[in-house]
Order: sequence, then C-alpha cells, then structure tokens
Amino acid sequence: METHMVVSAYIVYNNKVLLIHHKKLDMWLPVGGHIEENEVPDDAILREIKEEVGIEAEILNISDLPIVGSVKRNLHIPFYVNVHNVGDHNHCCLYYLCKPLNPENLKISEELKGFRWLSREELSGPDVSPEIKNSAKKALDIFSKFV
Repeated sequence: METHMVVSAYIVYNNKVLLIHHKKLDMWLPVGGHIEENEVPDDAILREIKEEVGIEAEILNISDLPIVGSVKRNLHIPFYVNVHNVGDHNHCCLYYLCKPLNPENLKISEELKGFRWLSREELSGPDVSPEIKNSAKKALDIFSKFV
C-alpha cells in the first residue's frame, strides 16, 4: 500500500486544543495535510494552518543545535509520529505542537464543516476518535511545559 508524508498540528490556546471537522472524511481532526514536493515539514504545517483555518501559528520545540557546516536550517521536532490508514493509502504523519499568533482571525476553509476548541474534559466525547483523543491529550500535557 502506498504511503504519503503528511503533517498535523495540535494548536493550543487557553488550555484548549483546536480540532476541525473534515467534510470528506467526516471526522474531527487536527489541522494538517500532505507535504508538497520540495516542501519541508515546517513549511507544510504553517501552510496547512493558514489554508484550513486562516491564522498564523508558531511551531514549538525546535532543535537547539547550532547551524554549522552544510546545515541550512533547523526544523522543529514533532512530538509524535505515526503511520495510519486512510482507506486507499497510508499516511506517515508528523504531529507538531503549535500556538496561534492571531486566534481571533480563525476562519475555516470550504473543505471543513466546522471547528472546536476542546478542553481535556471535552475530548472525552464520543465524536472524537480514540487516537485523536490520545494525541490531543498528549499535546495539552506537553504544551503546559512551554508556558
């Protein structure tokens, strides 16, 4: 089965995580999508955030190694990575932790049904899949170490 490289962002604001309701998949998910050709994951996730919810964000957890030699840029470190099936192919997904820079400008794209900011307790609802619940709760745990 073919595997595509994708990125997802758990955007945390006021102790809540942003989930979007994807029309095509009919699921609550973090913001994200496919990494385009010649695109690095950091640029892909910032592009997806802008395209899907119309805001700017800061990715947390960047390497503190110095930029030396042939290194051109340090990239952010995902807090979680998995491979999951989406029907006709697999996704190898890099999950990033982000904070919004302008949450008041949030506006969803046409490919989404809606969005919700969910607290840890609200993630326990039946409409959020177990894998999203687990990774979203982990994102909230890790975020608390950055603030």
